[in-house]
Amino acid sequence: MKELFNEFKKFAFKGNVIDMAVGVMIGAAFGAIVTSLVNDLFMPILSLLTGRINFADLKIMLGEGETAASINYGAFLQAVINFLLIAVCVFLFVKLISKMQRKPEEAPTKEARKCMFCKMEIADDAIRCPHCTSELSK
Repeated sequence: MKELFNEFKKFAFKGNVIDMAVGVMIGAAFGAIVTSLVNDLFMPILSLLTGRINFADLKIMLGEGETAASINYGAFLQAVINFLLIAVCVFLFVKLISKMQRKPEEAPTKEARKCMFCKMEIADDAIRCPHCTSELSK
């Protein structure tokens, strides 16, 4: 049992597992922000554009009375709209973050060495040109 506990401890406190746990927590917090953005800002605007239709109330009744089964296609439409709006928000957020990140500076490229006779590129340590076979000075 002690060996199993030590093995679990090694697994649980690896850097990758902790990084993943932090990522999940940040993801959950970000999910709450995006959900609030969609529900509290975008959905009221969409409601104004659609004439205040509440999609969640749309359904087809399969019988009569309070206990009759119903197909709640409005709730499905609401979920699809929420998904699309959340996807757009996440896309725009990722695009914003990628613009804010500093691009790595490219290392200056060294100019290739050229043969002084035929002007073809040659290796830095060559003593003869592989193209024209001229002797080269270092």
